Amino acid sequence: MRTQVCHGRVIASIVGCTALVLGVTGTAAAHAQHRETARQVLGANDGWGSYGTGTTGGAAADAAHVHTVTDWAGFKAALADGGSAPKIIKVKGVIDADGPSCDSFQAPGYDFDAYLATYDPAVWGRDRTLDDEPDDSPEGLRRASAANQDAYIKATVPANTTIIGVGRNAGFHGASLQIKDVDNVIVRNLAFESPLDCFPQWDPTDTADGNWNSEYDSAVVYNSTHVWMDHNTFTDGDHPDSTLPSYYGRIYQQHDGELDVVKGADYVTASWNVFEDHDKTILIGNSDSASTAAVDRGHLKVTFHHNLFSNLVERAPRVRFGQVDSYNNHFVAKDGYGYSYGIGLESQLVAQHNAFTLPDGIGAGTILKRWNDAPLTADDNYVNGRRVDLIAVHNAEVPTEILRSGAGWTPTLRTRIDPARAVPAIVDHHAGAGHLH
Repeated sequence: MRTQVCHGRVIASIVGCTALVLGVTGTAAAHAQHRETARQVLGANDGWGSYGTGTTGGAAADAAHVHTVTDWAGFKAALADGGSAPKIIKVKGVIDADGPSCDSFQAPGYDFDAYLATYDPAVWGRDRTLDDEPDDSPEGLRRASAANQDAYIKATVPANTTIIGVGRNAGFHGASLQIKDVDNVIVRNLAFESPLDCFPQWDPTDTADGNWNSEYDSAVVYNSTHVWMDHNTFTDGDHPDSTLPSYYGRIYQQHDGELDVVKGADYVTASWNVFEDHDKTILIGNSDSASTAAVDRGHLKVTFHHNLFSNLVERAPRVRFGQVDSYNNHFVAKDGYGYSYGIGLESQLVAQHNAFTLPDGIGAGTILKRWNDAPLTADDNYVNGRRVDLIAVHNAEVPTEILRSGAGWTPTLRTRIDPARAVPAIVDHHAGAGHLH
């Protein structure tokens, strides 16, 4: 056996030298690929997020503003470093953002049993809210406790930021990302387990029976522009609604949305994500009020493509005002399904080339839900492998909520369009965290 010096190492043969060269090259290529993924930008014409200046996140970050984080404090510190200077934050492992426990957020004097006794509908009634309750009341102490949790679990994302998971097991438990009043943010390859609101508020006037209302979306895009959400997974995880108790005969709802786009936000692309096991999933525009309309009208331009919506109840998404393009998504309904697309005030939804998998007993007419009179375009959609006119079947099955056809605009910011029949196989195998290539 002859030896040879290769790159400073003595090896057994020329075959070994070749292997070493390939190994070194492969390692370098792997590192280069990881760096390149962290600096990827949204491609041209890839949905509304590519409009105008496009979405580049922290691609231009210098070495001093590239961080790898493993805990909640480190993540918040990385977000704050450098203000709006381009930054890349790599999340390694699963970060717990829940805090020590719900008890740790309680304001002195707060007592849930006292809350239940005070606002029991048999005592309080159902015709007035709790909004005017003083600070030392059970509701006031609930508000103070909620403020403590709010400060802990919310993380403010600055402009020109990329947040990306490392590998196949990266994400957050109980985090609420606040993409608020900024431009140019990318969030990729992260698994989000929904925040659990420790202190939901009772509203006696919400429906005839009252309701528990919670806060904290996994991510909210609020008055922000050029946002790309890609290859993420959103789920209730270990705390589905089925595990939550009931009080006053209503579920003690501790979940809000998985992704909301509100308050004049614009130019958002959500691609290759998984949204699963949740109730109120995605809200585009959060109110019909005149003040909200003044902010949202002409905005809320969002694209959804190649996402998996599985075992959801509703809002995938519910749309007000915005020009929303939804194509090549797969919707899988299970028990408890309400609807997928909510048609709201002045919405202009285009839903094309999507696939729906419905179980026996759920009709295709439930896919669309009319909340307000607004036209939509719904073409080339398949239900259980067969092409279905969603508007026609809805109008036939729900004649009291007639929908009009024709959204009034034609999407042009699209890249890859797959045949609707092929969407389940493509999306189910490639969407979500851990599938980013």
